[in-house]
Amino acid sequence: MLMTPGPTAVPEPVREAMSRELINPDVDPAFREIYDRVTERLATAYGIDPDASGSDARDVVVLGGEGILGLEAAVASLVEPGTEVLCLANGLYGEGFADFVASYGGDPTVVAAEHDEPLPLDALDEALAADDADFDVATMVHCETPTGALNDVDAALDRIEAADAEILTVVDAVSSLGGVSVPTERIDVCLGASQKCFSAPPGLATAAVSDRAWAAMEAREPHSLYANFLPFRDVSDGFPYTHLTTEVVALDEALGLLLDEGLDAVRERHAAAAARCRERGAELGLETVPGPERSSPTVTAFAVPGRAESLQERLREEHDVLLATGLGDGASDVLRVGHMGHSARVDRVEETMDALAAVL
Repeated sequence: MLMTPGPTAVPEPVREAMSRELINPDVDPAFREIYDRVTERLATAYGIDPDASGSDARDVVVLGGEGILGLEAAVASLVEPGTEVLCLANGLYGEGFADFVASYGGDPTVVAAEHDEPLPLDALDEALAADDADFDVATMVHCETPTGALNDVDAALDRIEAADAEILTVVDAVSSLGGVSVPTERIDVCLGASQKCFSAPPGLATAAVSDRAWAAMEAREPHSLYANFLPFRDVSDGFPYTHLTTEVVALDEALGLLLDEGLDAVRERHAAAAARCRERGAELGLETVPGPERSSPTVTAFAVPGRAESLQERLREEHDVLLATGLGDGASDVLRVGHMGHSARVDRVEETMDALAAVL
């Protein structure tokens, strides 16, 4: 039983959709119809108003590549040598934005907190108020999957908008989109992926892009064809490369299931699964990282100092339940339960925690 925080379990209707006869995305108009439907369904999942215009307008694009492609493409599309980027971070993915910025010639300023702490909003205020502050772009992460932290991006966006309304914002919502409400209407590039709360296979990166972000992309010399959102803004004459047909069909089916259930119901299901997981964990004497009040409805990270790999192995071998360990320095100290997407169900959480209780 796959209970990792991505890739998540793929439900049977999605697997069946993947077994259909292959469509040639370059010449068959049927694929374009599917792609258009996927972007429309994604817009609903993102919470985009289809009638919005001006600063409130957003376009949804789907790139062929795992979710990390979206993070790199956002930087590659907006950053050139000399671009000043503020990277707000309290985890590996927030810090990782700075590496992408540097690799494309930008100048990153990392405003960071420890991985078990909230976003450093006071330090953000100081960075924005500095005499030499001249940021073009700001990056942050909504859900830091390695620790399960759900960050208060609204508070960060408030400060950025108050300090300089011209700063373009990029938010990694890969591990929250679909299971948690995301303030897409306030974000210039909001990133998602197929293999998390949508419960489709890994292979697609998604983004909701504002008009002013498109304008900034058009004003820059592209550094990459593949890691580039701009060629996807208008695909009326075809895609910039052969799209990942089977993954697009799978995402279409997965989004159909999600929207049939209803976004409110899906979010309530995630919240219920998360609450039960943490209740069972507390009964076992396990603490959550970074704490229940800041943990995401999509993933729970339990502190198990020095035991994560051994517990993971025993759960897999003795109970056929697959969980994830931490990442980076916390790999041995954190055991993560992914109650996201199709796996965000109380019965699956109960079975998982029964297994963990037996192993402990």
